[in-house]
Amino acid sequence: MVVQEYTLSPAARQRAGPGGHLSLKGTGLFCWQAAGRCYNNGKQIVILLPRVLILLLGWLTASQLSPQGAFAGPALDWQRLPALPNRAGLGAPYAGVSHGELLVAGGANFPQATPWAGGQKVWYDTVYALPKARGDWKRVGKLPRPLGYGISLTAPGGVVCLGGSDARQHYQDVFLLESVDGRVRAKSLPPLPRPMANGSGAMLGNTAYVAGGIETPNSTSALRTFWALDLAAPLLAWRELEPWPGPARMLAVAAVQGGAFFLASGTDLSSDGEGKPVRQYLKDVYRYRPGAGWTRMADMPRAAVAAPSPAPQWGQTHFLVLSGDDGTKLGFQPPEQHPGFAKDILAYDTTSDTWTEAGQVRATQVTVPAVAWNGQYVFPNGEIRPGVRTPEIWSLSLPGAPASRHTSKN
Repeated sequence: MVVQEYTLSPAARQRAGPGGHLSLKGTGLFCWQAAGRCYNNGKQIVILLPRVLILLLGWLTASQLSPQGAFAGPALDWQRLPALPNRAGLGAPYAGVSHGELLVAGGANFPQATPWAGGQKVWYDTVYALPKARGDWKRVGKLPRPLGYGISLTAPGGVVCLGGSDARQHYQDVFLLESVDGRVRAKSLPPLPRPMANGSGAMLGNTAYVAGGIETPNSTSALRTFWALDLAAPLLAWRELEPWPGPARMLAVAAVQGGAFFLASGTDLSSDGEGKPVRQYLKDVYRYRPGAGWTRMADMPRAAVAAPSPAPQWGQTHFLVLSGDDGTKLGFQPPEQHPGFAKDILAYDTTSDTWTEAGQVRATQVTVPAVAWNGQYVFPNGEIRPGVRTPEIWSLSLPGAPASRHTSKN
């Protein structure tokens, strides 16, 4: 048997996936990982080391790998969906799935001029629906008020929208958006315990979990709060749970995987000498298991403030953190030449408590939900650099992506 070693290119590492789970069409290769090794039902063996792949070959020919280790074929399947009919694009909209339709609602932008040129931020109340990926967007209703910067989660029955802000204040409002006969209707749910915007949340089973945020537009401290609402309970009521054992934060990434809720990165706030908020970028990660509480996990390689959330699931053991503000370009000048946010994708393996790089995004979208829809994750608009939104909508197909978030039991 011949053993051959190849140094993996970024494309090959993407193809291998996080933690070394390799999926090759037409080869029948099924791998599981143990102590840095992947086994193909005890027959073919793939050993993953940092940046090195050792193949013990039976039927996988050397022609499938270049001498540099690049595997032929696409690594991440990105697709551009129809752009939203708002030319400036929306930052921090609500988004989710109701009766098979993708809904995008609210959000904010600077329609006339950028903020450094004196532009004023405008909030919206329009609700858009996209029936299918190659269809056309249609206006299907309005929110109770212009609103953005809240949390939106796909749940049985529709899209749960939690908290948010407008130009004046932050809100406790919680409501369910449901698409019915070409129109959307909003159903009120119990309000949050406190006003909140820029928080993070995810559905774990039938329960919505909400972590952190800020209480007022001029807050100089973030919230260290953790709330839960069981949408299947006979009587709906919020529970205030013990928060994570770390700093308060806003604009963190929430995720669910393996029956647990995860909270990653975000930024804490403090006050400067003039009473203005100062950010402290965070890389810490925490796991919450119902009935067992919180556990500190491995830190992220970098901060990922306002990265798409809830984070996309990859298979049964990973979730992905895409882009995000890592703090390295804070205060960049001149602002109109800002190069955008972090481009890399970070994959977290919940079984080994490790982070790896898993490719790059097509657009550095932040302050945007990640929505599971028809086996792909959709990123509707978002901020691509400070003060600038995009009307583009990108989708990412991943192995094991649920049809919609609420179909997953994790």
